[in-house]
Amino acid sequence: MNLARPLIIAAGLIALWQLVVWASGTPPYILPGPVRVIRSWVGNDTMIMAHAGVTLAEILLGLLIGAVFGAAAAIVMSQAPVLRRWLLPVLVASQALPVFALAPLLVLWLGYGMASKVAMAALIIFFPVTAALYDGLRRTEPEWIDSARTLGCHGISLLLRVRLPAALPALASGIRVATAVAPIGAVVGEWVGASAGLGYLMLHANARMQVDLMFAALLTLTVMAVALYGVVDLVLRRSMPWQHGEGDHPDAG
Repeated sequence: MNLARPLIIAAGLIALWQLVVWASGTPPYILPGPVRVIRSWVGNDTMIMAHAGVTLAEILLGLLIGAVFGAAAAIVMSQAPVLRRWLLPVLVASQALPVFALAPLLVLWLGYGMASKVAMAALIIFFPVTAALYDGLRRTEPEWIDSARTLGCHGISLLLRVRLPAALPALASGIRVATAVAPIGAVVGEWVGASAGLGYLMLHANARMQVDLMFAALLTLTVMAVALYGVVDLVLRRSMPWQHGEGDHPDAG
């Protein structure tokens, strides 16, 4: 995988950041420059990485739980029309309710520990995975289904051998979207109530006017989220190479 492009983009963003600081003359307690932020990170690296480990664990657990339950819901809706008529309106209605409004309730019900943050991340992840896989299952080529039925493939066997494999690219797209939004759930949950995590660290750094530390935590979260997305995307590409065209090869520049 070519790393030159993301490194060039990162360097360009950092240079733009520094130019904005110089051009605007903004005081460091409002917008610290990248050098000041890096110094803060180096001076607090042990603490930042400890909080980052907590947030990463919340994201990974939320991603796993949300993906499993989302895939299960999509399969149930595709296989049981009666349940689909009941579940689909509930899923759509759940998206009309801002998931951030649920964070205080989850903290109240599940406590200040990791459980409420994992639940928050799983809730955000659940719908993209469900919607993507359900759409993929619905769009299976009718010719494939007819051919499989001609060969005596029905019910669960048809699902496992034809419809689910055909829907894997759609599921991969849903997982990519879920991976991108998973940090939102964990961090919002930490903002509402937590004793550890990057969101907790940013909140307390902001309260103490340690803006450089807050930016250091935010930078760590950004790098972690981008790296996680890159790993998930690479695994999905390697697992399903048939879904990519010539220009989408994982090693393409």
